[in-house]
Amino acid sequence: MNVATPISAKAVTDATRVGHTVCPHDCPSACALEVDINADGRIGRVRGANANTYTAGVICAKVARYSERIYHPGRLLTPKRRKGAKGAGDWQEIGWDDALDEIANAFIKAEAAHGAEAVWPYFYAGTMGQVQRDSIERLRHARKYSGFFGSICTNMAWTGYVMGTGALRGPDPREMAKADVVVIWGTNAVATQVNVMTHAVKARKERDAKIVVVDIYDNPTMKQADMKLVVRPGTDAALACAVMHIAFRDGYADRAYMAKFADDPAGLEAHLASKTPQWAAEITGLSVEEIEAFAKLVGTTKKSFFRLGYGFARQRNGAVAMHAALSIATVLGSWQYEGGGAFHNNGDIFRLNKAELMGTAYADPNVRQLDQSQVGRILTGDAEALRGGGPVTAMLIQNTNPANVCPEQRLVSQGFHREDLFVAVHEQFMTETAEIADIVLPATMFLEHDDLYRAGGQNHILLGPKLVEPPETVRTNLFVIEELAKRLGVDHMPGFGRSEREHVETILQASGWGSFDNLAEEKWIDAQPEFEVAHYLQGFSYGDGKFRFSPDWQNGPSPNKPPKNVGVMGPADAFPKFPDQVDVIETADAEHPFRLATSPARNFLNSTFAETKTSVQKEGRPELMISPVDAVRLDIAEGDVVQIGNARGDVRIHAKIVEGARPGVLIAEGLWPNKAHLDGEGINVLTGADAVAPYGGAAFHDNKVWLKKA
Repeated sequence: MNVATPISAKAVTDATRVGHTVCPHDCPSACALEVDINADGRIGRVRGANANTYTAGVICAKVARYSERIYHPGRLLTPKRRKGAKGAGDWQEIGWDDALDEIANAFIKAEAAHGAEAVWPYFYAGTMGQVQRDSIERLRHARKYSGFFGSICTNMAWTGYVMGTGALRGPDPREMAKADVVVIWGTNAVATQVNVMTHAVKARKERDAKIVVVDIYDNPTMKQADMKLVVRPGTDAALACAVMHIAFRDGYADRAYMAKFADDPAGLEAHLASKTPQWAAEITGLSVEEIEAFAKLVGTTKKSFFRLGYGFARQRNGAVAMHAALSIATVLGSWQYEGGGAFHNNGDIFRLNKAELMGTAYADPNVRQLDQSQVGRILTGDAEALRGGGPVTAMLIQNTNPANVCPEQRLVSQGFHREDLFVAVHEQFMTETAEIADIVLPATMFLEHDDLYRAGGQNHILLGPKLVEPPETVRTNLFVIEELAKRLGVDHMPGFGRSEREHVETILQASGWGSFDNLAEEKWIDAQPEFEVAHYLQGFSYGDGKFRFSPDWQNGPSPNKPPKNVGVMGPADAFPKFPDQVDVIETADAEHPFRLATSPARNFLNSTFAETKTSVQKEGRPELMISPVDAVRLDIAEGDVVQIGNARGDVRIHAKIVEGARPGVLIAEGLWPNKAHLDGEGINVLTGADAVAPYGGAAFHDNKVWLKKA
């Protein structure tokens, strides 16, 4: 078991102390937290740390009520073995040793029959803790199990950004508060990154800054905007091109800046000559006047801060859209000013050396890499998805719920129900993936173990210490990996046999960030580079220091580039030389006249928090947002059951008529459990797993569907 590490816990009263930690969930904010710990060892109030300059005392409501989750009556507390058919809910409790023995034996049996690549350790970002999330990779490399290409969330956005800048970093995100215009593009920050709003609203209060929101429907963030731009899904690049066209046309473009810092401004200007506001209006659904007003606002405001989100990049043309929106800041020269530039993610500033944690020294580049997003195809024997290799017959799943969150859900379900597939799931609740497993193991929550975090959406490295004792029968992710390593004969290899604290110490020292004790004292490290570096005023991160208006889409850099044995993915040869609208999306047609986006809900985070009572009460039920125009045309009333579908399947769901939805666009907010839907199948029945160019990803917001009254 993990031994508690005392850290900065100060007494508030005789009965309560305050512990400092960090939110572990899959969110760019990684909020610094203060947690009241009562005399009985249970947590009380959870709040944002005021002393952390990014969190600034503000956290989302779902984390603020974390006691509801950690003490949930439905929490998994004991290991279980399946007795009956997969998914039938017939379980027997077993001991930890027996459960781990069975998992190890199943892996050995799979390897004996089909080779080591028949075993596929599968994980993602249910915790963003470096140790508890990434230790599974060490076991994978040690045993030469199938590789895991984690494509599902970030690839299009990260690739599009880095294709321009050469690095995944940008201006200090706290500079939003010093901006005169904050453009929140493609992220419903009120629901998903509340701290973005903290700093944007501060700029409005203190500087009379304008907040512009670009999105596909009138969501809660849009309601905070001074300027609202509701575009059709997958058309963001057209808007960006028109803004740059106007910048060149009306003299807003900073030609001197581009001459020094960009690769081909003359080529870009010539390319954009035809990308008029009229052209973009027809594509985006915006008016010419809206496009002109937006371009004038950012063009005449030096301190324009473009906060670029993930949502608009979850299209098949998402990487191009991200690059196009990013390019506006370079055309305008916004990078030169405090409170200006374009920010998406700060992943490159942290430089965490996790080689020993992940066992990279004994990684074999010849082992096949399987795409996380294509788990349904992999488990149903698709030869291309299997990279020409044999079947996957054994899996260990940590920190993710693929039966609910992955695209092509019917294939995913079919694959997991295979009788020849052994699945062990290490989880906090009986998720839908756990329900179809063979062995289920109960997992700790973040307050019950030590870990190290970094914040992609901000600038801090943070320590998350163990603050409370877990239930006696619950174990950490690291414990499971260590125990399996012993049973599989690799525990002698470098990186095994270490505690969480020892791993954190090794990472910090190898990365030049000091020691565990220093971080325990300071609580977090501000890793933000100096202004000139963050704003690329010493040059962008290519050899010639130039921003790439014309990136190499098939060979250019990306933080999560597929390995050589996978190569370029999707129709990358269709991508344009310069920023442009590229129609590789699922365009609506006569048979599928609607476009569907599966956007986040305020009270859920992927499938997390969908088990807590208050979150479910606040969200209500699965619903489909439909514009009044479409509702009248199809004779659909509020609350009617409607059916939506495409070639992948169909789903019944209740209608919600909203003024903020565009005609022809449908929004399904929140990743509800499959069983919360009317027919027991979730919204990801309708999403595709075809690889997105150029380096993979899942286009969750890019689906053509039909709609009818059920």
